[in-house]
Amino acid sequence: DGFSIKVRVDHKVCSCMILMALGRHTDGRWEVLNFRLSDKPELQKWIASIVKGKKKKIENLNFIFCSDKYLRKINKTYLSHDYFTDIITFDNSTVKGTIEGDIFISIERVKINAKQYKVTQKEELHRVIIHGVLHLLGYGDKNEKQVKEMRREEDKALAKRKVV
Repeated sequence: DGFSIKVRVDHKVCSCMILMALGRHTDGRWEVLNFRLSDKPELQKWIASIVKGKKKKIENLNFIFCSDKYLRKINKTYLSHDYFTDIITFDNSTVKGTIEGDIFISIERVKINAKQYKVTQKEELHRVIIHGVLHLLGYGDKNEKQVKEMRREEDKALAKRKVV
């Protein structure tokens, strides 16, 4: 149950998929989270403008919204980290000057973080979405200097939103 958005960047139609609510139960069934992404066209334009501002083009982006349990399993399986996280970004870029990737976001973790940081869930979701995009643009968060730069870029991107 997903939908496709075509993103126009520099007169090229690119694909931006936003897939809804994934997670597998232990018996192999997919779980469906009670989550609906609002303001999709505005988010699409915002993401495209941030990427274009960094002199890159979107080749393909997949946003997968999932449960804490599902994202922890991905974290453990692919990154050997056994803890909860709000986002995991897989960079699939192969062409210089373009970004392509899969961005997994835990909706449960976004809700917890929003409460902890005293922001709305939408605000936190937008921060996490752009955090994943910034990873694909080359920003890291492995040390204190990178974390500060990432936060600065997130704040600049969030200030450019038309969606609030």
